[in-house]
Amino acid sequence: MKNLGKIIFILLITHTVVFANVRASVDAKNVEIGEMVTYSLHLSGSDITRPIINSLCGVNVISTSSQTSIEMINGSVTRSNILSYKFIPQKSCVIEPMEVDIDGKIQKSNKVEVNVRKILANKDADFILILESSKKEVFVGEAFEVSLLLKQKKDAEAIDSKFTPPKLKGFWIKSESQPTRSQGKKYSITKITYKIAAQRDGQLKITSAQMRIASRSHTRDSWGSWIPKIKWKTYFSNELNIYVKKLPSGASLVGDFSISASVDKTEINSNEAINLSLKVEGNGNLEDIKSFKPYIDEINIFDEKIVIKDNVLTQEIVFVGENNFIIKPFTLKFFNPQTKQIQTISTQAINIKVKNSKIKEKLTIKKEEVKEKVIKINKKAISDYWFILIFVVGMASGALIMLLKSYKFKQKKQVVSVKEPKILLVKFLPFKNNEDVKNMMDILEKNIYEDAKIEVDKKLLKELIKRYDIS
Repeated sequence: MKNLGKIIFILLITHTVVFANVRASVDAKNVEIGEMVTYSLHLSGSDITRPIINSLCGVNVISTSSQTSIEMINGSVTRSNILSYKFIPQKSCVIEPMEVDIDGKIQKSNKVEVNVRKILANKDADFILILESSKKEVFVGEAFEVSLLLKQKKDAEAIDSKFTPPKLKGFWIKSESQPTRSQGKKYSITKITYKIAAQRDGQLKITSAQMRIASRSHTRDSWGSWIPKIKWKTYFSNELNIYVKKLPSGASLVGDFSISASVDKTEINSNEAINLSLKVEGNGNLEDIKSFKPYIDEINIFDEKIVIKDNVLTQEIVFVGENNFIIKPFTLKFFNPQTKQIQTISTQAINIKVKNSKIKEKLTIKKEEVKEKVIKINKKAISDYWFILIFVVGMASGALIMLLKSYKFKQKKQVVSVKEPKILLVKFLPFKNNEDVKNMMDILEKNIYEDAKIEVDKKLLKELIKRYDIS
């Protein structure tokens, strides 16, 4: 009778080895959403093929691990494996039996049930995530702020953490602030602020932010020993629902803006460049504003790309002309959500005077009654001798004056350097009908205003400067 207990124990072990070579278990059957669960397969046999498990309960496996022990009984080697798979279930589920190849035979595990319950609001939790919005109703393109707050108790321990930001599908992210930290009586608070704008109308959702926190705990291993353990838990914020309204008809921009334009000069020589700086400031969908490049007859206009920094939009525009012209006002039309009205703002018109303009002024002659006076010139009064002398002296004087002017012109003339592409671009304008000049101007324009970095044929450039006497 004393040996009866030992015999029963041996029979039980034998039964387990023969009929339960695969056993499945979880370290917790009842968890809150966000808590990590470890699924384990206990395998016994001499030749075990490990199963490949990538997902459990409809979510990806986060990590895997294994433990192996080898025993020799009566000359037979028995190998025991424990394969562990960590995952974070999002809903209750049943993990169906797993098939494992052991000693050339397919063995099935038992099924395991996991119950997942929602997190109950706990204002006294160690970690709390909160999403807040400055507005619940906005117009398409209207900028507003969404703030994420992470509250952590002073005595709460966090060995490690992994943050997953909220999904802002359907929104433009205009800016994201650096995290700021403040200290309260009970919690330290970390805050991140997103400045966003809706891309379309309708009901849009901002999903929960997630923070996985690792903390220390102790648990028993498969052989009953207490071991230190890192336990991960995921904390979720609330979700936000934003109602987005359509813009009124006739408006494509929304916000509150101001606009200004300035030029470096208002009086130039023919074919000299005017540089205009345009600035739009304010809160709104600046990214939807198109280039302000205007059209002015017989004026060459070059626009640089729009630059947006914070709440300021800038654009540089260059004007080159041979005659006086007017830069008409630049206008901006937008819907102001504060006044609930469509507004139009504009700059002032700018008059540009071109010295030495090539337009020939029309002379208006007033018709007046003039008494005709007949002056009889006695051609014979001037002798042939004096006529010839005066003619020769006049020709000599004219030649001398032309030589002096030519000499002064050559003295003052300066050749434009190939390292001054903006000046060359302007100087080449009168000769743009020539194919070589046109191609060179295209290259210079792209390099200057589009940062294209196209290699310039300096030999050809110097030849064109010389050919057209560019100075």
